[in-house]
Amino acid sequence: MPNKAKSQKKLSIGFIGQGWIGKNYADDFENRGYKVIRYSLEKPYNANKEAISKCAIVFIAVPTPTTKDGFDDRHLRLVLPLVGKGKIAVIKSTLPVGRTSVLQNAFKHCLVLHSPEFLSERTAAYDAANPSRNIVGIPINTPAYKSAAQKVLAALAKASYNLVCSAEEAEYIKYSHNVNGYIQVVLANILYDVAGAFDMDWDVLKKAFAADPYMSHRYLNPTDNKGRGAGGHCFIKDFEAFLEFVKKSGIDKTTVKVLEAIRDKNLELLLSTKKDLDLVESVYGKLPRTK
Repeated sequence: MPNKAKSQKKLSIGFIGQGWIGKNYADDFENRGYKVIRYSLEKPYNANKEAISKCAIVFIAVPTPTTKDGFDDRHLRLVLPLVGKGKIAVIKSTLPVGRTSVLQNAFKHCLVLHSPEFLSERTAAYDAANPSRNIVGIPINTPAYKSAAQKVLAALAKASYNLVCSAEEAEYIKYSHNVNGYIQVVLANILYDVAGAFDMDWDVLKKAFAADPYMSHRYLNPTDNKGRGAGGHCFIKDFEAFLEFVKKSGIDKTTVKVLEAIRDKNLELLLSTKKDLDLVESVYGKLPRTK
């Protein structure tokens, strides 16, 4: 092993938050030989609060919900002070465009970067260990931040695509990823319903779609045991946050209407099958439920 790689693994790597994102990243780092310190509010990791300040790099994966009142970053603001002076804080939580810079201005004792995660809940352990791409966003384009970004890339599991970009670009890349998946789910549901209206066999169609390299292969099961529509902890909140961002951009009204129509169709699917109603209501408040 090259000396640089050996010295890199002597670094203590901190993880704040041990939900399915933070836990799987921490597990991957441990599996690759790093000294890992985990902190969360739950036992036994709540005892490691003080130790986080000693970590050279701290990955943060705490809730960043979108509510009916807008984006909520209070959990990030509570834990960023735990990062040591001059150390690197890497936010894995999804952020609206521009928020990394806001947080960096508020917490100047450390270097705040954003590295979006692309884990799926069902395959999170594999995704953390086998990333398709590693992206690190920096809020300020200086040698110090570029150097910090390279340290983060060197620590992450190897990917075939690596990028250091502005924090705003990294934030936008993450939202674009989830918006793309959300729209693919809605489209698959539309294709399924239209096929059913003409009495076509979805299993036959699904195999044909899966053989098409230009169609998504990931979302071809529009009816599963959880219900229908784009649900889960990321899709619902992130699509709504993206829609609000688009509205603020001043872009044409037709684009906004298209996104609103996709959102409304997805809500119809979720509500009609009672899928992830708690997540829907955490974003939109109480909505009328279809019987």
